[in-house]
Amino acid sequence: MLNSFNLTIKTSHGKYNVKIGNNIIEERNLQFNEIWIADTNVASLHAERLVNDSILQEALEDKKSLDSVSNLIQKIRHKGGNRDTVIIGVGGGIIQDLSTFVASCYMRGVDWVYYPTTLLGMVDSCIGGKSSINAGKFKNIIGNFHPPIEVIIDTNFCTTLSNEQIVDGLFEAAKISYAHSQNSFKKYLSLVGNHRLPREEDALSAIIEHSLSKKKVFIEKDEFDKGIRLKLNFGHTFAHAIEGATSYKISHGVAVGLGMLAAAKFSARLGLIDKNQDSISTLENHIRALLKYVPTALAEIAALDCSEAINCLESDKKHLSDHYTFVLLNHTGELEKIQLEKSSAHKELILLTFKDLRRITDEI
Repeated sequence: MLNSFNLTIKTSHGKYNVKIGNNIIEERNLQFNEIWIADTNVASLHAERLVNDSILQEALEDKKSLDSVSNLIQKIRHKGGNRDTVIIGVGGGIIQDLSTFVASCYMRGVDWVYYPTTLLGMVDSCIGGKSSINAGKFKNIIGNFHPPIEVIIDTNFCTTLSNEQIVDGLFEAAKISYAHSQNSFKKYLSLVGNHRLPREEDALSAIIEHSLSKKKVFIEKDEFDKGIRLKLNFGHTFAHAIEGATSYKISHGVAVGLGMLAAAKFSARLGLIDKNQDSISTLENHIRALLKYVPTALAEIAALDCSEAINCLESDKKHLSDHYTFVLLNHTGELEKIQLEKSSAHKELILLTFKDLRRITDEI
């Protein structure tokens, strides 16, 4: 029998339920005032699972923009959307960001429901209520908080995911588990099993439930990213730079995996950690093992333009005017928010870290 799970997420706006299972999208009763926004690719692969008049949206990084938000709002209005309309977002992270932002500002805010269709969306971004919209070269510079009223996680969508998309999700689940505690990370590793790519829906459901139950702790304690939730930025400062410098040829989840490796290397260069710390070594070995499944990403990182990566890193919204902000590792293997002066010495260490990362293929 396939596993099914339920979680309840508490927010300042109330509670919402997360349901995890297989073929459960059909179990939900449709409301007459729903308007669906669906990834065009998902619509082609799972057409029978969507309503016939869904608004189709390309899930490309350059479409995560205010222009797309405006276009979607106009389409919703043409469909008769009003203050009682419920937006249904069906897709991965880009569709989630657009649906969240659109729902938050359409007629000053309407309810929305999310059906994540990628493993990354299922293990991480589906809870927390954040939207992130790009403006030109500035990634995720626009956004807000607008939690859904319900999240339906149907693992049947995972049957059409590529190896890279599975790795995307596993890296985010690994990050959340590691940020929570060493015991959580050990549990995650036991669920993944010997660095393989789990495809069985029982295994995926268990990984999703574990990851979300640990992220729930962070977002309920720190809903608006002011304290402990910032630990979940582990790997992201480097990841966003990698994405930008490779023109998004490396997917977000894989970039996060590479970003965690970079954060470990940078922590070592700063003298913050002992390279032989067991938990850090275990994390690094797991990342390297999964990277074997994404050879195209390895080729891209081997050709990384380190100067462009520095430029992208410096535009990260988490930095202050005179300090860099990172989530790095300390001597116990735990995560800490670190601020470093924007000096030529620190910039050189960041550059050397990107050069370290470019040689990652030699380690795999």
